[in-house]
Amino acid sequence: MNAPSGNAASAKRAAPPAASAKFTGGLGRRTVSNLAQWCGVLVRPPRAQIPPVPAAAIGGIVVTSAVIVVTMFLIDSPARDWARHLPPWFKDAFEQITNAGLSGWFLVPSGIALLILAAVGSASLPQLTRGVIGALAARFGFLFLAVGAPGLFGTIIKRLIGRARPYMDAHGSPFTYMPFAWRPEYASMPSGHATTAASAAIAIGALWPRARPLMWLYALIVMFSRVVVLAHHPSDVIAGALVGFVGAELVRRAFAARRLVFSPHDLSPYPGPALRRIWAAARQVAAGTAKNAATP
Repeated sequence: MNAPSGNAASAKRAAPPAASAKFTGGLGRRTVSNLAQWCGVLVRPPRAQIPPVPAAAIGGIVVTSAVIVVTMFLIDSPARDWARHLPPWFKDAFEQITNAGLSGWFLVPSGIALLILAAVGSASLPQLTRGVIGALAARFGFLFLAVGAPGLFGTIIKRLIGRARPYMDAHGSPFTYMPFAWRPEYASMPSGHATTAASAAIAIGALWPRARPLMWLYALIVMFSRVVVLAHHPSDVIAGALVGFVGAELVRRAFAARRLVFSPHDLSPYPGPALRRIWAAARQVAAGTAKNAATP
C-alpha cells in the first residue's frame, strides 16, 4: 500500500481545525439567534393585565422625593462635616466595603450566564431541557435588566444634573452644580452605588423572598458607605435608592405582563426549575455539545 502523499496528509491534518471552526461558527450563530429571540419576547406587547400601581407606592415616591429635598437643606452639610472628621481606619474600612455596590458584581455573572444559556440552547435538545434553559434565561435576564436599566438611567441623569460630590464643596455648600458637565466629580446625584444596591435588593428579593432581609442589610451598608467615603451626600443616596427601587419594580412589572418569571395576578415569582432538573438538563447539554463537537 502506498504511503499517503504530502497533500493528502496535510488535508487530513487540516480536517480537525475545519470541523472545529464549523462547530464554533454554529455556536456563535446559535448564541446570537437565541439572544435575539429572547429580546423579541421582551419587546412584544404584554400578554396579561397586571395590577395597577398601588396608591401607597405612588405616595411613597412622592414622600421620598420630599425627603430628598429636605435632606439637601438640613442634613447634607452636617453629614459631610461628620464624614470629614472620621478616623482614617474607619474610612479605610468603608473604602473597601463600598466596592460591593459596583454593578459589575451583578451584571457580569448574570450576563455571562445568559451568554452560556444562549450558546447551549438548541432545538435538538429534549423539550424539558429547553424549558429549563428558558426558565433560567428569563431569571438571569430579569436580574440583568433590573440592575442594569436603573443603573444606566442613573448614570445618564447624574451627569445632566451635575451636582458636585462632597469632597468638591470647597465653600461648604452642598448646592454646587455644573449641569451637563459629564465629569465624575460633578456626578453626585443620584448615587450609582445606591441605585445598584437598591435595585439588586428588589430584584433578588423578588426572585427569592427569603433573601430580602439580607439584601436590604447589604443595601443599607453600601448606602451608608457612600456618605462615609465622601462620595455622596445623604440626599444623593436616597435619590439613588429611589431610582433603583422604581426601576427594578418597573422591570418586574414588564416581565409579569409577559408572563415571564412573575405571575401577572400578584407579581409573585413562578416556581423555578428544581436543582435535579437543572443537573439533568446540564447532562443533556454536555452530551449534545460533545456529539456536535465530534461531528466532522
